[in-house]
Amino acid sequence: MNDSQSDFPQHGQDDALRLRGVSKHFGRPAVDRLDLSVKRGELYALLGPNGAGKTTTLRMVAGLLAPDAGSIEVLGADLATDPAGAKRKMAYLPDDPMLYAKLKPTEYLEFVAGLWGIAPAQAEPRARELLDWLDLSRHAHELTEGFSRGMKQKLALAGALIHAPQLLILDEPLTGLDAAAARQVKDLLLAHVKDGGTVILTTHILEVAERLAQRIGIIQHGRLIAQGTLAQLREQSDGGTLEDVFLHLTGQP
Repeated sequence: MNDSQSDFPQHGQDDALRLRGVSKHFGRPAVDRLDLSVKRGELYALLGPNGAGKTTTLRMVAGLLAPDAGSIEVLGADLATDPAGAKRKMAYLPDDPMLYAKLKPTEYLEFVAGLWGIAPAQAEPRARELLDWLDLSRHAHELTEGFSRGMKQKLALAGALIHAPQLLILDEPLTGLDAAAARQVKDLLLAHVKDGGTVILTTHILEVAERLAQRIGIIQHGRLIAQGTLAQLREQSDGGTLEDVFLHLTGQP
């Protein structure tokens, strides 16, 4: 385990997301001088024990919380000095997304597209494509109030993708999904990265990170304690599965 974050790879011009010395306190440090970079076209998993600072970090990146110190840059746009420019390039999906119960999926996606200034002629085919991808087309004209948690999660993901963000930020995106729905979401995320997009996600399902992520960061007590490919993380521990590596690096039994 590293005591300093200075040992991690330096930020480069190909970064989609760049955090430098980011801190947030809620009576105690939730995020503590965090340095983190996610490369363009990368699926990056941010892992950590409960209370490690993962969700707080993502909320700061999304602009929902202001950091007490440090800087956040999204695809070249500084979140503090150019918040509109940074937010246009990304989408954030929380672990418990809110939908409008009295809207149908088509109406919801039309509404979200309108918030991004997307013309209906562009939004409609994009919405149909996303609903098809996520197997929601047959429910397109039903009210979302009758949807299961998994269906709501998929619709919220479609809403996050409607404006084709370059950076997609997901907090526990597979929570509550059955195996089929989880596969659909994972396939969509991989397709987004294949098309040149970037994904950063948190998950407690370590097998998901092991299979999907190109690089993994492990955060504890608000600081990045390890970062790299699975092979690189294995070199810092006793090898084994990502679960073995995670428990070793975080000092858990």
